[in-house]
Amino acid sequence: MSIEIPAKYEGNSKYEIGVIELKQNSAKLITKNENQKLLIDKDNLNGAYNGDIVIVQKIFNPRARFKAKVIEVLKSQNKEVLCYVENNQLFSIKENVNMKSISFIQKNGDIVLCDNEKVLKVIGNIEDPFIDETISLLLYNEDYRHSKNDYEKITEGTTQHTRVDLTHLPFCTIDPASAKDHDDAIYYDDENEILYVAIADVSAFVEQDSQIDKEAKKRALSMYLPGKVLPMLPAFLSEDLCSLKPDVERFAFVFAMYIDKNNSSIIKSELFEATINSKRKFSYGRIDRVLDGQLDQHTDLDKQIFKSLASLYKVTKSFKHNRLRNGYDFRTTELRLVLNNKSLLETVSKETSSPSHSLVEECMLLANIEAAKKVGTNGIFRVHDEPTLQKINELITDINLLGLEVEPKKTVHKTIVHAQTKAKQVGLSAEVDELIIKSQQQAHYSSSNGGHFGLGFESYSHFTSPIRRYSDLVLHRMLKTKSIPKDIDSICENISTQERNITSCVWDYEDRKYARWAKNNLYKEFMVKLVDIEKGIVELIDGAYGAKATVTNYKGQKLFSKFKVKLTSSDIYTKKIIADIKY
Repeated sequence: MSIEIPAKYEGNSKYEIGVIELKQNSAKLITKNENQKLLIDKDNLNGAYNGDIVIVQKIFNPRARFKAKVIEVLKSQNKEVLCYVENNQLFSIKENVNMKSISFIQKNGDIVLCDNEKVLKVIGNIEDPFIDETISLLLYNEDYRHSKNDYEKITEGTTQHTRVDLTHLPFCTIDPASAKDHDDAIYYDDENEILYVAIADVSAFVEQDSQIDKEAKKRALSMYLPGKVLPMLPAFLSEDLCSLKPDVERFAFVFAMYIDKNNSSIIKSELFEATINSKRKFSYGRIDRVLDGQLDQHTDLDKQIFKSLASLYKVTKSFKHNRLRNGYDFRTTELRLVLNNKSLLETVSKETSSPSHSLVEECMLLANIEAAKKVGTNGIFRVHDEPTLQKINELITDINLLGLEVEPKKTVHKTIVHAQTKAKQVGLSAEVDELIIKSQQQAHYSSSNGGHFGLGFESYSHFTSPIRRYSDLVLHRMLKTKSIPKDIDSICENISTQERNITSCVWDYEDRKYARWAKNNLYKEFMVKLVDIEKGIVELIDGAYGAKATVTNYKGQKLFSKFKVKLTSSDIYTKKIIADIKY
């Protein structure tokens, strides 16, 4: 900090200069003394915002939770802040801080963009459900995804390599019924025991450092919101030229993996550029029925493909069994919010892993492993570190609070497997798996191999989704050129950062939809389960499944215990839902 303390405050120990660190639930003063972080009540910020250099007056009461209040803002960062108007006052949406220093004339419920002095732009009004997407994108600086870029038109691949003609093979895609971008297609030659995994050859269309590549690099991943996709690549690529649609020739980057069924291993793999013609587009649901022996109306070609997939499913089950000796299989439920044409939450669908999901997943895992092997020791890897000792100790404590007697074992893997075994015996697998997942570190991208703890792999990369992940596109180029980008470390860091940012953005959007639903369902009763015993947070298990609320009359109920609550308030701005337990 280059700003010196004004003379009137010098030599007085009750004043301190520092930088405001503002988060949703806290405000702190960061000083030159790294060990000193003074808590500030948000009502005592006196118009200060995140990053501002301020003078604070210390609070010396040892019983006081908050240790300082802002006296004067010495230097403002003049940042653009997204705010809302409530009762003739202006509040920041992200942190819910009163922006006292800004003059404005707006109506109640208006969403505005402002700097430290004035309102710059009116975005809309909170009464409009369609504004939720704009709010979330602006909060996480992802609003550029709405821009209409004038991309250069591409009609054919930019590389002219000789390709292997595989158009005669009956490849098929298996995706959600609504999918438009088909990254991958599979074919299993049962007679010769060769698994072909064909991946959209995006690098044949998107040249490095081209306009499209620079935009894809910035976005890093596609963003999946309820009912819509904000793609990494423009639609003419992601949904057309690159997508492995049925009955059209498409460029693909293909792994041919020779299977040893007896040992559930890959004898060898070949990677090459090819042309394929996917013969069928299947939904997960239809293939689930096929694997269950329920054949609906089909052609001879369908029957041939179904027979091949049934054989492949047996192979992938065996591979999965071997994989789980070092990795993990968690009982998780994926929630999908379904919105109506007014952008209001209509229902929440619950999706669990099915045989068809497992079949495709294991095929993609095998291709990703082989890609990691071929890239060597330096490239772009998906790294997942082992949980810290502190997290494992906390995990054991939480599990034992459920009534299980779990003890630490020699390794983290053995400890987790031990906990899962105990949980299965008493019917608490889903609850314990939820706790285990919370204890895990977040996976990230790295130019050096660090292994993947969760999957149990010594080396792992992302190869199979170049339409929606920039990491995969980079890996494709590396495998083709046998060279590493000079800025590989910054590429890895950017993708990892964007991944976290996109996740936060999607969660913000979904939580806002939950809050809007709750506001329309106040004073109704719903069943919940307790998911946070310290903060008294519950999760709805009927109604809007997955919505979280804070209970005001929480009295120390057991973790994951189920009971009935009444919704009492909901704030769409802050996404906070409040409920009372029905005793």
